[in-house]
Amino acid sequence: MAIKIYIDQGHNPQNPNAGAEGNGLREQDIVFRIGILLADLLRANPEFEVRLSRPTAETQIGTSNTTSLRQRVADANAWGADYFISLHTNASSIPSATGIEAFAFSRSSPAFALGEDILASLSSATGLRNRGMQVRSGLYVVRKTAMPSILVELGFITNPNDARLMSQQPELFANGIYQGILNYFDL
Repeated sequence: MAIKIYIDQGHNPQNPNAGAEGNGLREQDIVFRIGILLADLLRANPEFEVRLSRPTAETQIGTSNTTSLRQRVADANAWGADYFISLHTNASSIPSATGIEAFAFSRSSPAFALGEDILASLSSATGLRNRGMQVRSGLYVVRKTAMPSILVELGFITNPNDARLMSQQPELFANGIYQGILNYFDL
């Protein structure tokens, strides 16, 4: 039986719940593209079944931040996903802030170990600093999902190098996440 992976491309194409902006780029556009590429990689492997929160660039989820998050989680729960991966870009008022990091509900969750594998592979694929896995139990998407869930910050949209890499080479991020998933499942 295939492993069901729900890929949540964080945020909406427009408000409500639009993402961060930096260096002339929008978070929701970057994570949409990386999510599509990751889904293609997973779908090419018979071990996986995939669902995207935003199958098209125009897909708008919810009418507020709250309903957007609620609908993403409800969709993954109703589908019966085995794992939930929410893709985001980080932002900081400090332009030199750089790197990737991820969050899970608890250290004992299988999601924490999945996140560690994903971050190691992402760092290897992109050359970005691995800022590590952290517990962030208050995040809606890691707290309300019925399956192990992680939120991955792919890089800082406010850092010129991170932003350029995410924008111009999204395949590096998709491949890094994919390899991390393969490593986690020993495939």
